[in-house]
Amino acid sequence: MSRRPASDCQPQLPGLAGLAQRVAGVDEAGRGPLAGPVFAAAVILDPERPILGLRDSKVLSPQRREQLAGEIRERALAWSVASASVEEIDALNILQATLLAMRRAVERLAIAPDLARIDGNRAPILGCAVETLVKGDALDPAISAASILAKTDRDAEMGRLHTDYPHYRFDQHKGYPSPLHLALLRSHGPCPAHRRSFSPVRHALEQRGFR
Repeated sequence: MSRRPASDCQPQLPGLAGLAQRVAGVDEAGRGPLAGPVFAAAVILDPERPILGLRDSKVLSPQRREQLAGEIRERALAWSVASASVEEIDALNILQATLLAMRRAVERLAIAPDLARIDGNRAPILGCAVETLVKGDALDPAISAASILAKTDRDAEMGRLHTDYPHYRFDQHKGYPSPLHLALLRSHGPCPAHRRSFSPVRHALEQRGFR
């Protein structure tokens, strides 16, 4: 775990993070896909209303994720989901777009956190203290909750994109570079939902004479 103050926060003394009254767990979903927005969520759990079974969203079945997502929205003190668009990903790069989505999620919380605990080793600049925690989605319940909300909302968005572009089967691979997706990308070329800054998409454009 690493700890740093945000730009407008006073530096924290050692151990102060453990005394924070309101800790927001923050995580993203969708950094690796070739298509669709990147999502992020922030969750402040209510210690008086515990949620059993919070885990890294990747190890949960879709049905269990949906069930837990409903419990999180019902029982958390505050939660928020935000995204950065395909256009923002291509303009900023995927890392900066992910940090933007995280910042939006934290800023949209109905309750301002004292501390934002971010999954991974990179964090956005926020108006509160910040910690990063590698593999936090498996270690911290609030980050696990955020990973579940980000994943379920992004999967729902990919289902909507499947309705708009059914021949890409976004409902199956969720935009990730699976063999099926790569084959369909080569066959049909990119659609507006694809990230032009990602090399497989860029190569598919070049094969069709676009630079």
